[in-house]
Amino acid sequence: MAISPAAQPKMVNDGKPPLVNGRLKLRVLTKSMLAIRVTLIALAVLTVIGFMAFNYQEVHLLKGIATTFVNFKTIFASPQFSHFTFPEAVHQLLITLSLGVLTTLIGALIALFLSMLAAENLSNKTVSNSVKGLMAVIRAVPTVLWVLIFAVSAGLGSVAAVIGMSFHSISYLTKAYSESFEELDQGILEALQGCGAGWWQIICQAVLPSSLTSIVSWTFIRFEINFGVSVAMGAAAGAGGIGYDMFMDSAFYYNLHEMGVITYMILAVAMLLEYLSLQMKKRIRA
Repeated sequence: MAISPAAQPKMVNDGKPPLVNGRLKLRVLTKSMLAIRVTLIALAVLTVIGFMAFNYQEVHLLKGIATTFVNFKTIFASPQFSHFTFPEAVHQLLITLSLGVLTTLIGALIALFLSMLAAENLSNKTVSNSVKGLMAVIRAVPTVLWVLIFAVSAGLGSVAAVIGMSFHSISYLTKAYSESFEELDQGILEALQGCGAGWWQIICQAVLPSSLTSIVSWTFIRFEINFGVSVAMGAAAGAGGIGYDMFMDSAFYYNLHEMGVITYMILAVAMLLEYLSLQMKKRIRA
């Protein structure tokens, strides 16, 4: 008595292609899969070349790793003040926070209007593609480079840092906000248009209330990024704040103990920002 193919037990052979109705099931190599594989291979080759091209300056690997752990122990196990007091450290930390708040507010306000033009469901295709293309170009340039570009005319300091960080924040938040707007149900927008609602009425009555949680979340994420960038700009661009003190301790004083104090203070602020973000999102959803 012959047994139908459907009633036959399925055999799984390790290392062999699976059988489907007695035929081999082959995976077709698509263009996307080929591009991913070529990219991974290229990155692996560049990584190997990079490690081979490093100038190690006669540094021994095992000795360097041991020294690094000793430095970490000094930084995190025995933090203490040396060149400034706790009130002075808090003051410098507030300067760094203020730099992050200012750049985030400037970026969020400008990005909110640009994102309405970038969203395809709120604008025409030509304007949307133009705004998205411009923001992509701005976003492709690192924040530090924007700060250095504006430092040519404004000089190194807080002014160049604010302009450069705000410039990058605008492009980042424009993309985030516009994608949130594009996720709205098109039926709601069409229903409001059918009732005679104008463009600003649709924005105020449907778009902003529905996307408020996403807007707050993306804004807080960017604020956390700007806070970290503000620490780096204090050292790289002379913007002041706690980052400048960390730069002095690491490059001039080589005071690992005081670097530990600064690190703990930065971590405490980062945890506080994460807690505030969660609480705000809970209240908005409620």
